[in-house]
Amino acid sequence: MAIVHPFRALRPQPHRVADVAAVPYDVVSRDEARALVANNPYSLLHVTRPDADLPDDLPPEAELQYQTARANLERLIREAPLLTDDEASFFVYRLVMAGRAQTGIVGVCAVDDYDRDVIRKHEKTRPDKEDDRTRHLLALGVHTEPVFLAYRDVPALETLMAQACSGAPLYDFTADDGIRHTVWRMPDADQVRTAFATVPTLYVADGHHRSASASRARAVWRTQDPHPSAEAPYNFFLAVLFPAGQLQILPYNRVVSDLHGYAPTDFIAALQARFEPRPATPMPAAEGDFSVYCAGRWHSFRFRPAEDGNILARLDVSRLQTQVLEPLLGISDPRTDRRLDFVGGVRGTVELERRVNTGQAAAAFSLYPTSLEALFAVADRGEVMPPKSTWFEPKLRSGLLMYAVQPMN
Repeated sequence: MAIVHPFRALRPQPHRVADVAAVPYDVVSRDEARALVANNPYSLLHVTRPDADLPDDLPPEAELQYQTARANLERLIREAPLLTDDEASFFVYRLVMAGRAQTGIVGVCAVDDYDRDVIRKHEKTRPDKEDDRTRHLLALGVHTEPVFLAYRDVPALETLMAQACSGAPLYDFTADDGIRHTVWRMPDADQVRTAFATVPTLYVADGHHRSASASRARAVWRTQDPHPSAEAPYNFFLAVLFPAGQLQILPYNRVVSDLHGYAPTDFIAALQARFEPRPATPMPAAEGDFSVYCAGRWHSFRFRPAEDGNILARLDVSRLQTQVLEPLLGISDPRTDRRLDFVGGVRGTVELERRVNTGQAAAAFSLYPTSLEALFAVADRGEVMPPKSTWFEPKLRSGLLMYAVQPMN
């Protein structure tokens, strides 16, 4: 059963929260991060993306990156300033995007649950990103960005969230992207902890590298602790836990830089020879359909049934790889082939058209979203999805609530 605890939050004061709160570190480039922090000394991106404050020619693995992140966090604590709660609490965090609400609970989860697969994964991590986040966490001693976890709906937790939301919020603001963020403190931590103890499994929806780095950093801190204990703060990591019924997955689309020797008309002809045509539309109408934008036009098709009938092989992202990208375009490893790029569904099909029309890509593939039940099924089997199979939206803001596992000097 899942172990979820309240925590003493390190957090901004209400008048400063909109300045501190930032998009996750991995959804913006360095140049985008620089633009976002240019006129905001309080943005958490100074901490999560310290490269925004450093020269372009500095290697990404340079120790100065992590020293700068630590110095920027210390400055933020002094100047924002940030405060640390006296008592441990759970919090409710609601995001509203385009009129649609998504509400979860903020707490800290046990690293042991991650290590023994009570918290299940559906993606492999990249070693370079995992190394980076581990070094970042060890330098800070603070979990600045939560892992996004999902669980199958529990009525008792829904009731506790509703009760908390009836009171006055701790924070309530709308970010520049139009997404509203509201946070409430939950009044009865024991009831929340007891309700989570009935949840058999949690699932990493977003944050595989952050959760893996929590495990690796814990191993380092434990060896340095002369009196390690199960309740030591480093045994837990920050998370927002959402019931499955609250969540929305958008597609994770693909673009390719060239057609592997095909002329555009010949590539479309090859698709027409292999797949059932569908009415042309930028967004597929159903699972099993996919659309291709090439040479200024959309074309839609239906995948062939997967030869292997298991859930992983039936995913549309898997069938695109095995039926199109590898046999026709020679892309055998989607994790490493630089001819392939990924475009989150929140950017829409307009972004796919733009990349092709400007020559950045030769073709774009629009997919139907992977379902949450498919994610659960793959994770329950101990398998992993192809890279970039799911795009969860809206994204959590970092910096609303942080969790210190080491004292800040």
